[in-house]
Amino acid sequence: MLKSNTTERQLIEQFLDTLRALPEVQAELGHQEPAGLAGGRAHDAQINLHIAGKSFTVLIEVKKAVYPRDVREVLWQFREISRNRPKAQSDIETVSILVAESISPGAKELLRDEHVGYYDSGGSLFLPASGVYLYIDKPPPKTLSKSVRSLFSGRRAQVLHTLLMRHQEWFGGKELAEQALVSPGTASQVLTELERFDWLASRGQGPSKERHLREPAALLDAWGRQIASLRTPVPHRYYVPSIKAETLLEQVGQVFATHEVGYAVSFEAAAQRYAPFLSSVSQVRTRLLLNATTDAAIRELGARPVTEGANLVIIEAKSPGELLFREQVDGIWLASPIQVYLDLLGGEGRAKEMAEHLRKERIGF
Repeated sequence: MLKSNTTERQLIEQFLDTLRALPEVQAELGHQEPAGLAGGRAHDAQINLHIAGKSFTVLIEVKKAVYPRDVREVLWQFREISRNRPKAQSDIETVSILVAESISPGAKELLRDEHVGYYDSGGSLFLPASGVYLYIDKPPPKTLSKSVRSLFSGRRAQVLHTLLMRHQEWFGGKELAEQALVSPGTASQVLTELERFDWLASRGQGPSKERHLREPAALLDAWGRQIASLRTPVPHRYYVPSIKAETLLEQVGQVFATHEVGYAVSFEAAAQRYAPFLSSVSQVRTRLLLNATTDAAIRELGARPVTEGANLVIIEAKSPGELLFREQVDGIWLASPIQVYLDLLGGEGRAKEMAEHLRKERIGF
């Protein structure tokens, strides 16, 4: 149950309003049942529901936020409610519904698989019953969207990046933080969030506890869905005259190495090196750590700023963490396959096709 009774009542009223807005539906809030005589658990509210001439008793369990990890507990609670509820004296069917402020997409899928109804504050509704099937799918409420979005940005994203690149390994919290270049607190927060999605396996207890990413594809899919909503830095666009993109890539590597500039080429130019897909690439896009010699390196390339027609695009990296797991291929530092895949998902033209090719040929999950 929610800590705030006001919030709980508001959710139930919102659920009632959604039901009443549907054609041939009548819904009235029933009484609150006390716990069973033997201490059995009661439901949080009851609704008397009539749909197109059919009557149902809806038993409501209220939660704040529900993730896949929570679904098992919800199913157990519904079984306990059913076990402790007195036998009905009529033929009216009883239906259990989970009402929550937010329910993650994965949790919704699990509930649908178990034929358990749900409703969230974003307006999504699933109600399966004899002769009735209500299903409304709406975007997640802002509270959930903001929470999930923050998981895939900043230093938290470095933890996810590490887990995806090392998805076959087991990590202690301190070890993971060191590899991700973040604080142990940040690593712990991310691991806690991922456990809620039921994407991790764990072993051991206390300080020796280790975790392993057992659902890398699910995590990468979720990150991909967030790409459009994540804030990206404004790129610096340049034109290097009289040079093809392939030759430019080699020259960039040589000049940046000479000036000791930290960089990682991404997007199409990197994907083409990892898993060739296009006949040619017209642009080199790279993340770059600015230092005292960066301007000199760009001048040596003969690059001039442009607003269109760029063949060199530089994305300023704020910290070394943005170059995590870069790989040197034929003398060129490329962003990790995971980073290149995510960058391509936010690209244009055939970038998304190239992303899927890279995922299949190089990433493998």
